[in-house]
Amino acid sequence: MQNNHRRWLLPLLFPVLLAGFNACDDLSEEEEEAREILADDTNRNTPECGATYVYTETKRSSQDFMGLMEMPQLQSGDIFIVHQSTDMTGTPVNYSVAYSPADHHSRWVAFRFDAAMNEKKVARKDYSIRPQYPQDPLCPATVANDASFSGHDHGHLCASADRLCSRVSNDQTFYMSNMSPQLGSFNQNYWTKYESFVQDLGYRCLPANNSDRWADTLYVVKGGTIHPQQVKSYITVDKSLMPVPKYYFIALLKVKNNAYSSIAFWVEHREYDVKNITSVETEIMAHAITVDDLEKRTGIDFFCNLPGIVEHSVESVFLPSAWKN
Repeated sequence: MQNNHRRWLLPLLFPVLLAGFNACDDLSEEEEEAREILADDTNRNTPECGATYVYTETKRSSQDFMGLMEMPQLQSGDIFIVHQSTDMTGTPVNYSVAYSPADHHSRWVAFRFDAAMNEKKVARKDYSIRPQYPQDPLCPATVANDASFSGHDHGHLCASADRLCSRVSNDQTFYMSNMSPQLGSFNQNYWTKYESFVQDLGYRCLPANNSDRWADTLYVVKGGTIHPQQVKSYITVDKSLMPVPKYYFIALLKVKNNAYSSIAFWVEHREYDVKNITSVETEIMAHAITVDDLEKRTGIDFFCNLPGIVEHSVESVFLPSAWKN
């Protein structure tokens, strides 16, 4: 999003803006900007964004799903992949991927926790099954089955433990389109703290008639940076160069009773001395930023399907108290 003065400007201007403007009125620069925000739908996903669409498991075009609330804005050149849980009633969307074929790495993955997708019915895919990390069957541009990451872990973006609601849902998280090369210690000992944080909140998204619910829905976007200036190194994967992200990020949007709030995390991909972490919650919140800030760092427009008036106000601030377990 844009300048910080919007944070205090918009609440003052909304009553005036909602009452309407006369086209001949003399508006200040700030009023003109706020007026544009109210009418800003140009950042929402449209078929003309330049992305390539592929068919889902139920033979629907991924284009049909670009308006879901969890989706960031698609970018030209990316392949938009949507996986559906075909063994669940209604074949809900499991997770979605904006895959950059030029980088052989996803730009982001997006998914949600709600009353349907937060159930725990299955265990993690068995380690003995081969291929353990299949090429994404919906996208031949993804790297081959079990392609080596040159000593790095195959790090899930949508974590296996994010999807325990069905066998198909969990197995799909092992597709190569959902994998990112991560340092073993980072993947197994540090990034997992952020994954668990998201899961702890996500599994508390319950139906509206449940008084114990933390939220109605939690929308999640995860990724690793692939811009050349935000790459740690490059490795050869399936005869092609793949970036090793220098940073990993998470953007979260929750809704409860039609009220929205957001938070984001920006984490450097490196070794961490986890033995000296005295408070996991404090450690996690030390890397918390606004979604606005994350957009500036990544160049990704998160939650672009929110109405402009809501997006600008929700993404400009985060309240740690709203993100307590």
